[in-house]
Amino acid sequence: MSNSKLYDAMLALRDDRQAQTLSRFFKTGKGEYGEGDRFLGIKVPVTRGVVKELWRSTTRDELLECLTSPWHELRLAALLTLIEQYRHSRDEEYRSGCIELYLDAAHGRLPSPNPRLSYVDNWDLVDLSCYCLLGDWLLTRDRGMLGDMAGEGNNLWVRRIGMVSTMAFLRHGELDDTYTIADIFLLPQGDGQPLHDLLQKATGWLLREAGKRDTPRLTEWLQDRAPHGNMPRAAAMPRTMLRYAIERLPETTRKNIMTL
Repeated sequence: MSNSKLYDAMLALRDDRQAQTLSRFFKTGKGEYGEGDRFLGIKVPVTRGVVKELWRSTTRDELLECLTSPWHELRLAALLTLIEQYRHSRDEEYRSGCIELYLDAAHGRLPSPNPRLSYVDNWDLVDLSCYCLLGDWLLTRDRGMLGDMAGEGNNLWVRRIGMVSTMAFLRHGELDDTYTIADIFLLPQGDGQPLHDLLQKATGWLLREAGKRDTPRLTEWLQDRAPHGNMPRAAAMPRTMLRYAIERLPETTRKNIMTL
C-alpha cells in the first residue's frame, strides 16, 4: 500500500491481460522507443475517471510518488492531476510551480529511487500533457525554450514536447511557432541519423493542424526553400512528416507537392 490515494486507486484497477496489449502497443521491447516501460493495463478513460475524483485532494508529495513511478498509467494519472490543479488555480506562483514540476519531470530531474531520462517518456504522456501545461503557460510569455527543447538531440520526448506544445498557440490562431520549430526538425541531425519517426509524425501532425487554419500559408511554406540547401521544404522533409502535413490539403495540391 502507498500513502497516496491516487496511487492506490490506480493500482486497484490493474488488468494484467490488458497490460500485455498496451506493452506491445507502446513498443516496450528491447531496442524499441518504450523499452522497459511497465503497464498496469488501465485505459485512458478509466484513468481520467480516477483523476476526476481525486485531483483536488492529491498533495504534491502524492503527485511526485505517482509521477516517478515505474508504472506508465500512474505517471499519466499524475500528469492529468497536475493539469487539473494548474487549470483550476488562479495563483500565478502555484501555476509556475506546476510548470517547474512538469519540466523537471520531462528532463528526469525529480528525486526518485528509479531515476529516468524522462518521466514524461512516451508519446501519449507527451501529447496529453504538454500543450495543456507548458503550451498554455507560454501563451503570454517568451517561447524560446520550446526551440531549445526541440533541439535536445539526446531526448526524444523533450524534443516532441517542444513541437506538440505549440498546439496551444494554434488553438489561439498563432501559427508562427509551429513553423519555426518545424524548421528545426528539417536541419541535419547531429548524430547523422534520420529524424526519429515519432518526431516526424508529431511535426507533420502540427503542420497539418496549422494548415487547417491557413491552407495557403502551409502550401507556400512547403514550397519555399528549406533552412539549409536550395531545395523546397517538401523535398527536404522526411516522407512520413510530409504525408502527415499534407493529409488535409486538396488532392491536386497534395499531388503537386509530392512531385517536389
